[in-house]
Amino acid sequence: MRRRQVLIALAAAPLAACGFRLRGVPQFAFRSLYVQAPAGSALARELMRTLQGSGGSLTLITDAAQKPQAEVVLELLSEEHDRIAVGMSAAGQVRELQLRLRIRFRLRDQQGREWLGETELQQQRDISYNETLALSKEGEEAMLYRNMRSDLVQQLMRRLAVAKAP
Repeated sequence: MRRRQVLIALAAAPLAACGFRLRGVPQFAFRSLYVQAPAGSALARELMRTLQGSGGSLTLITDAAQKPQAEVVLELLSEEHDRIAVGMSAAGQVRELQLRLRIRFRLRDQQGREWLGETELQQQRDISYNETLALSKEGEEAMLYRNMRSDLVQQLMRRLAVAKAP
């Protein structure tokens, strides 16, 4: 029994020595945030859901009438979905697609000072394509776009956590 405890302690020692630490609740340099996004933006919905569920002391303002009360405004300037054929068969049929999701945003305070200048984040995924499986490929495409959106939201959260007042 004692030997087992020593082995466990020895196995855990490298993790403690390397500085490994679980990512905790993000700490923001601002207390309230308003997200200004195009109507119907799936990325904005997921971002707001993630911000609300992140814990911490951030107040997320969702009502446009209360926008002036927000300390900072996150402006989602654009959200672009691209679907590009990157591989073709000898007969000219599409065999591989590249899916891209690109967002542009900036973070400003109520006085118009930029906390984060205009920034672009992008995710891309490759997917094989077969006309006979078009319906299942559509489902796979939708799932890949959801994953890319989640990855972009996490990147955006990390950017917001390091943003400082100008």
